[in-house]
Amino acid sequence: MEASLGYYINPIVSVALGVVFLGERLRRLQWVGVALAGLAVLVMIFFYGTVPWLGLGLAFSFGFYGLVKKSIGPVPALLSLTIETLLLTPLAALLLSYFAVSGQLTLVSEGASHFFLLAASGVVTAIPLLLFAGAASRVPLSLLGIVQYIGPTVQFFLALWVTQEQLSAGRWAGFVLVWLAAFFFVLDALRANPRLPSRGKKAEN
Repeated sequence: MEASLGYYINPIVSVALGVVFLGERLRRLQWVGVALAGLAVLVMIFFYGTVPWLGLGLAFSFGFYGLVKKSIGPVPALLSLTIETLLLTPLAALLLSYFAVSGQLTLVSEGASHFFLLAASGVVTAIPLLLFAGAASRVPLSLLGIVQYIGPTVQFFLALWVTQEQLSAGRWAGFVLVWLAAFFFVLDALRANPRLPSRGKKAEN
């Protein structure tokens, strides 16, 4: 749940960074959505009873990651991810060496299914990063931040239906506020793109 909270804070961080560093402007309904999302996060933090450092660290680190992606311009997603991977390879090698020396490396010691599961986790990680890198250079950072509400919403339903986590009244209130914020952003997007209905009419004709 703390990871989910971090992903809910992250879009707000992205919106704030877009306004502060990139000069992006928000319309009235977008500001309403941001305010509701911020209130939702405050409600969640209040009912946690403590500062969620893990969630905040996730939100701000990924927020600045998106800002850097946006600032460097239209770099091809595959090239961008390749450069990031090369930069992190020495650190990854050191960690793997440490795990091997300390007997914690399980890549080849737990059977074929374990090996392929770990290998697949790399693919599952890389594909969203490629998509994110491609989107970060093409859309406003404020829009990119709002789209990221999809992630924690999926986590919410996984927590509710798969892991059977119990949600208190306070957490329910926070989620309802977030969904209301998302509604205002969708409404603003529809109002800001009046050509969408006309396209539908042309398609009908």
